[in-house]
Amino acid sequence: MVAPASLRVVRCGGSTLHGARAVFSADSKYLLCASGDFVKLYSVGTEETLRLMGGHANLVTGIQLNPHNHMQLYSSSLDGTIKLWDFMDGIPIKTYTVGSKLLALYTLPSWEDSVFVITPKSGEGDTYQLVSVKLPKGAGQDLEAKEVSVILNGVDVSPKCIAFGREGEYVASVKEVHLQVYFFKQKHLNRISLSAKKTKGGNNHFTCVSCHPKEDCIASGHADGKIRLWRNFHHKKEYTFSTLHWHHDAVMDLAFSVEGTNLLSGGVESVLVLWHNESDCQKDFLPRLGSPIEYISMASDGSLCCTLHRDNRITIINSNLRFSKSIQGLIKSADIKTGLVVDPRTKALVLNGEPGHLQFYCLQSDQQLFSLDIVQQQYIHQAGLIQTDLVQVAFGAQGKWLATVEEREETTNLELQLKLWFYDEETQSFKLNTRINMPHEAHITAMCFRDMEELEEDSLILVTAGRDCVFKVWMMVEDTDPEAQQSVSWSCDFVGSYHNYQATNCCFSEDGSLLAVSFEETVTVWDSLTWDLKCTFCQPPGKIRNICFGRLTCSKYLIGTTDCGFLCCWNLLSCALEWSAHLNTFILQPDPLSEYIAAVSWLSKESSLFVFKPSEPQPVYIQRNLCREKIQLAAFVPRDEPEPVSSEKYLWLRRSQLFFLTDAQELMTLSMKSLEERLTPSSKQLAVEESLPVTPFSLLLGKHRQQQSQEDSGLGKLIVHKHKQESPAVKELLHTPAHVLPSASFLCPIFINSLLISKENKSAEEVAEEVEMASEKSETESDEERDGTEMDQEDTSPVEFLGEMTCKLSKSQEKELRRIRKMDYSWVAAF
Repeated sequence: MVAPASLRVVRCGGSTLHGARAVFSADSKYLLCASGDFVKLYSVGTEETLRLMGGHANLVTGIQLNPHNHMQLYSSSLDGTIKLWDFMDGIPIKTYTVGSKLLALYTLPSWEDSVFVITPKSGEGDTYQLVSVKLPKGAGQDLEAKEVSVILNGVDVSPKCIAFGREGEYVASVKEVHLQVYFFKQKHLNRISLSAKKTKGGNNHFTCVSCHPKEDCIASGHADGKIRLWRNFHHKKEYTFSTLHWHHDAVMDLAFSVEGTNLLSGGVESVLVLWHNESDCQKDFLPRLGSPIEYISMASDGSLCCTLHRDNRITIINSNLRFSKSIQGLIKSADIKTGLVVDPRTKALVLNGEPGHLQFYCLQSDQQLFSLDIVQQQYIHQAGLIQTDLVQVAFGAQGKWLATVEEREETTNLELQLKLWFYDEETQSFKLNTRINMPHEAHITAMCFRDMEELEEDSLILVTAGRDCVFKVWMMVEDTDPEAQQSVSWSCDFVGSYHNYQATNCCFSEDGSLLAVSFEETVTVWDSLTWDLKCTFCQPPGKIRNICFGRLTCSKYLIGTTDCGFLCCWNLLSCALEWSAHLNTFILQPDPLSEYIAAVSWLSKESSLFVFKPSEPQPVYIQRNLCREKIQLAAFVPRDEPEPVSSEKYLWLRRSQLFFLTDAQELMTLSMKSLEERLTPSSKQLAVEESLPVTPFSLLLGKHRQQQSQEDSGLGKLIVHKHKQESPAVKELLHTPAHVLPSASFLCPIFINSLLISKENKSAEEVAEEVEMASEKSETESDEERDGTEMDQEDTSPVEFLGEMTCKLSKSQEKELRRIRKMDYSWVAAF
């Protein structure tokens, strides 16, 4: 069966954050960034993703604030459209269809209702042009922008190679060794060329350009690390330039400060350089930013700047060049050798991150939780240098233990290390417990823990399989070393082999009683208590690519795939082949919480998904042409709460969610929800004040949750304590303009009373105390004063005006109290 339209493949994370220059909001409280075919809105104060704006059918290539309304945003895309957004509400206001691919976007305050874009030049291959697009006015939401004017031909495809000068009087474009400056008023074009010859000490190719906001000055970055400052470029031959040089490699981006007094530059050194007054002698540095800088953006008020990095990181920096915040997306590693693993504790995806690190990636926020340094060596950025790589990772059932394998291979020498890490609750991080050098004589191909509850330490077992034709069983033992900091360590307990074949895969059954190890074309099944070989499976022919056990009601089945294009299911009770299917399966992923297994195939440049139960050869779900790219990895992630499903076809989505990682390292999933339903509640209910830092006053006046407490069982009554989160007094206090509020001494008792918990039943002693307090009033007050008091009680008191109704006594009750007060109780003292 083919999936109905209600179940769709959606991109849920991992998209490149450095595809276009980021933009600060006018008040510098928010940061807008292109992420795949979405636009993300981040809070600068909390680093939280507040809104995810989707609507483009292809990658977003540029974002710019509307110069005439700073609450609106323009975005361009490869789908040939420009969208105008109300980014605070995440609502698309207009969609302008241009037609051709849009590769960059620019806006100018002086050009009303027009934007600038880079588009391919029709019929000329890799030639691009800068054009202005007149945005039409109309009542509809979808409009066609037909009025297009060419400004410059032969421009570079990179958005960093075009910049607009002071007050939009001119535009500068760089490509290869040529600088073009076009003056709008004069309609005059100047071209300046540098020597194309590459020498040992220099390479004049332009890489980026930026224009001074106040003066006629153009800064250009070059492939040899030099920065040139161009002046007097109105003349073809009388131009001048000065040179700044610190970067040892290409300058990746340049940005002037708001007033133009400083220039920022960045490159592959992961260092942000601040040049003062365009002087080579006056410069400051912000080093160790993690990865090469792709873009530099300045806030309009000059208080902040941000850098976008090649590893999907956004760094927010103060104006004094001090680190402020960091937003880390999914790091795109060159080769994900660890696979896609789920951390049982945090339900985060764990995979290769920075070189030698494991990244823990949160699916809900599309941000990195933390990075664990496994190799613990300084990574050297040098081409051709062989460095230690992280290749295998496995978690214990409860996430308390982590096993990693790292390797470094030279021509004739292989270095391997197996490390066991224990999660420390006090420090909330993993600590290294055991390091084993050369656990195998050749590459380790697979690794797994016995998937059982870690209630007894002796039940925890780790198995590694290697190309040295053996699998090894590792168990915990007491550490007898008196100088050891831990009480247990790991050692090898058993070594198994089968006919001197290479071990390629391993996995435990659900109850941990059986271990399956594949040796090239044969699958072997072992008893995990005695390590006796129980049975073998070797049909149909072909090397085993993946194996896994069935779960729950299907635990008697073992499933495997071969490189000859077969999916096989064996019955462990009868030791026979139950069924097989001709399917070129690259990924075999069982759901840890159900009987379902997902298989992903690759045929004719098309990825297809098949979901099935081992007990039934007929798939319960088929999705062909899953996405444009090839699926590289997949993982089931348990849900916090079971998902309601509308059909039996989707029962496999109820308890877990299936995620895919493509070759482009973008994270995909299958969802029955629309984009708005998949957003987090915080992004749906975005308010301006919600991103402000939390202060003690905001905590005092902030929102409080309703809490319920039960009195002693002898009272037998349930009293709901309301913390006045809906108190009219608090609401009036916060929303009334300051210039019409009464004095603080008047408001203070009203506010305090609004926070008090009312008591429905008062004891006799409390009533007597209240009567005595009432009797303290002066007996000599006149009837006129009593009448005045009664009149005041009939009027709306300030407390009543703010919504806090206090208990009032009737006139008859007051007269009765005055009568009781005047009575003589002195005779009681005689008793």
